[in-house]
Amino acid sequence: MKRNENREGIKGMANPGRYGIERFAYWLMRITGLGLLAYLIGHVYETSNIVNGKTAWDNFLSLTQTTEGHVVLTLVIGMCVFHTANGIRVMLGHGGFGVGKPARPDYPYTPASQNNMHKLCIYASIGLAALAMMYGMSVLFGE
Repeated sequence: MKRNENREGIKGMANPGRYGIERFAYWLMRITGLGLLAYLIGHVYETSNIVNGKTAWDNFLSLTQTTEGHVVLTLVIGMCVFHTANGIRVMLGHGGFGVGKPARPDYPYTPASQNNMHKLCIYASIGLAALAMMYGMSVLFGE
């Protein structure tokens, strides 16, 4: 075996199919966190325009009243719901809820914290985010 044969680098680390839904949730949690941080910065900038007067505020706020603005707001709704639900799952897991009983590690090593309950919670988080996005789209687009 060559020395670099087993190294995939960032590609291997980012591969969601390699480690299952837990890795997908890991990456989705980080991406939604960065997205929400970008939204927070934009929101603070938007809100600071109120000191320039009502006309400037209305002009800047009109950016959100376009189709692209509605799409961005729908993504923000989905990111917020997924990040919240998955964050609650992670906090409960760190607190010891739903991780199962400790046992002797036998081969093949399956971590007790990555059980079916946590996988179900990940799928539920994704489902809740999808439902919230559909509701947000129905409100924003008036359907």
